[in-house]
Amino acid sequence: MSEEASDVRTRPLRSYGRILGRALSPRQNSLIEQLLPRLAIPLGGPIEPSALFTTPKRAYWLEVGFGGAEHVLEQAKRHPDVGFLACEPFMEGVAKALTGIDALGLSNVRLLQGDARDLLQCLPASSLQRAFILFPDPWPKARHHKRRLINPSFLDSLARVLVPGASVRFATDWQDYADQALVTFLAHPAFSWTAQRADDWRIAPQDHVTTRYQEKKLGDINPLFFDFTRQPTG
Repeated sequence: MSEEASDVRTRPLRSYGRILGRALSPRQNSLIEQLLPRLAIPLGGPIEPSALFTTPKRAYWLEVGFGGAEHVLEQAKRHPDVGFLACEPFMEGVAKALTGIDALGLSNVRLLQGDARDLLQCLPASSLQRAFILFPDPWPKARHHKRRLINPSFLDSLARVLVPGASVRFATDWQDYADQALVTFLAHPAFSWTAQRADDWRIAPQDHVTTRYQEKKLGDINPLFFDFTRQPTG
C-alpha cells in the first residue's frame, strides 16, 4: 500500500458536512485575502498559543466549529484578556468571523479554517483553560453516527491539551447525540460532569451566547448544555 493510501485509511473520518456554500461577497473575499493571513493559525508543527498573539493573555480558550461566529465573537468581546482559538471548516463561517473581528476591532481571536483535530495534535499539553463544542454536526442517520465528533479518541486529544480544572461545554439539540455524548464523556477518566440538577443542562448557562443555528431549531429537542471539568489524571 502506498504512503498516501495508508494515510487516507488511517485519517479520522470527517466530522462535518460541506465546506463550500453560497458565494462570498467582495468584502468577505477581501477580508479572506488581507485579514485571514494575519489571523490564521498555522499547522504543520508545534503551536504555542501565546505565540499567536501580540500580547500575553491570561487564558486561552478553544471553540470547535464556530458556525456563524456569533458565540466566539461575543465571548471575545466580553473577555479581551483571553486568547481565542476558533476552528471552522466552512469558509462562509470563517468569512463571517472575519467580518465581525474587523467590525468590532477584536485582537484576541485566531482562526483555523479546517478540522479542530488537526489543531489539537499541534498544541502543547495543558495549554488551554476552556473549550466550547456547540451544536456540532449531529449526523442524525444511524449509519453516519461514526462521524460524530464526540468519541473516545477525540476526548483523549482534548483532555491532553486542557489544564486540570479546565471547563468544557458541549451543546446539542439532538436527543440521541446528547445521550451518546454524555455517556462518552462520563466514561472518560479525564472529565467529570458538573450538573447538580436538571436545570443545569436544560437551561442555557448564564454566560452562553445564543447562536443563529440554535435559533433555527433544527433538532428534535430543545438545546441541552453539558458542562464538564477536566480532572487530574495519572
